[in-house]
Amino acid sequence: MHIEHLKNKIAAQVRHPFLAKFIADPVIDEDKLAILTSIMDHTTLSSVKKEKYIVTTMLVQIALDTHDLVTLSEDEEEQETVRTRQLTVLAGDYYSGLYYYVLSQLNDIPMIRTLAGAIKEINELKMELYYKDVSSFQEFLGSLKKIESLLIQRVATYVQRTTINDMAGDWLLAKKLLEEKNSYQEGRFSPVMDLLVKRPGSFESGGQLVFNIEQLLQKHISNLETTVSKLPIHFNWLKNYFDSTIYHKFYKTHIVEEG
Repeated sequence: MHIEHLKNKIAAQVRHPFLAKFIADPVIDEDKLAILTSIMDHTTLSSVKKEKYIVTTMLVQIALDTHDLVTLSEDEEEQETVRTRQLTVLAGDYYSGLYYYVLSQLNDIPMIRTLAGAIKEINELKMELYYKDVSSFQEFLGSLKKIESLLIQRVATYVQRTTINDMAGDWLLAKKLLEEKNSYQEGRFSPVMDLLVKRPGSFESGGQLVFNIEQLLQKHISNLETTVSKLPIHFNWLKNYFDSTIYHKFYKTHIVEEG
């Protein structure tokens, strides 16, 4: 299934004229969409079901991502900031509700249970990550990896296509770390980096943390490239997508930064 076609279908679902006046359009995670599409391509489901499952899973992902954009309140804020926060919360709820509507058209209660269960697990993991003590950086990374990949892995298990679950988890963790590091360095909102730097008993300073993540990413992505190269031949499309993505998001960025 063509990624651009699916992106357009998802964008059409989440487009809301009122929300568009006040908050940015939701970001459709192309990497998660690519992984999900590759999983569905190797099932015997009908084309209609494949598309519905992809669209609904991505709607759930967008809802989760949108709620993550809600910043904590400050004592004295401008009215515009408060309204934006409130609308972001409502937008996340709206996107989440859309997946029930789409799946209700298929009368697919088991899939609804699968997605609802994943949402519950992810929210519990987020609560633990943000509000409980984490004993080590590795434990933190393990929790973050689960949060980033659990939704897709639950869907893969539901359709009995789990071949790339481990690779997907590693890929999505690397992607998240890279995005958060870049946001932090550019002075943009970075909830994961802020949490690591500002929490009591922080693991390290901001500069040291960025350096450690860069070192981790280099090793992590090198291992990922080896893992991806060993995927069965019928995953060639995903392998090519991965190689292109890694070049543009990681290697090309490093060449620019160093050159």
